[in-house]
Amino acid sequence: MPIFARDRRREYRRCQRCLLVWVPPAFFLSPEREKAEYDLHENSTDDPGYRRFLSRLADPLLRYLEAGARGLDFGCGPGPALAAMLEERGCRLSLYDIFYYPDQTVLQGRYDFITATEVVEHLHKPGDELARLWRLLRPGGVLGIMTKRVSDRDAFLRWHYRNDPTHVCFFSAETFAWWATRHGATLQLPAADTALLFKNS
Repeated sequence: MPIFARDRRREYRRCQRCLLVWVPPAFFLSPEREKAEYDLHENSTDDPGYRRFLSRLADPLLRYLEAGARGLDFGCGPGPALAAMLEERGCRLSLYDIFYYPDQTVLQGRYDFITATEVVEHLHKPGDELARLWRLLRPGGVLGIMTKRVSDRDAFLRWHYRNDPTHVCFFSAETFAWWATRHGATLQLPAADTALLFKNS
């Protein structure tokens, strides 16, 4: 697959079908180094600024959730603020994070909605992981994703988002549209960094 871009540390490829930009596995961090990067984050559950940031996904998502809706916060990190925000609005949340909440049993459940905020850009096998989450959704459910989207190559080379060494894949609007078509989903893009994928009932 041709090289899309290259910088001092890594090279980046782009899928010709779905337009996902991705980093070859040779540039992945070890799990220990990856976790060390995440441990530097300071995202408190009650931080008003962080909550405002997460509301860009929470607000449009909540329009489609009924009281008591059961959800999974996938990749919730050490301080699951989004889960707390949604629970305050009457939802019931399970938590999963490969480093901080590694309870695999929650990946056997069935959910009305699943959230993945600032998660998909870290996935080493994004197609496999998103397909697994899709299988956990009940018909009529919604998968809410928050990640900054890539546009063209020149903008990508100026983009701060690619400088995080744990960011190994970068979605575009076209990538989400391709994925939605492939899985028979209905796609909404409420903001520049959010996507809602509805599983048709």
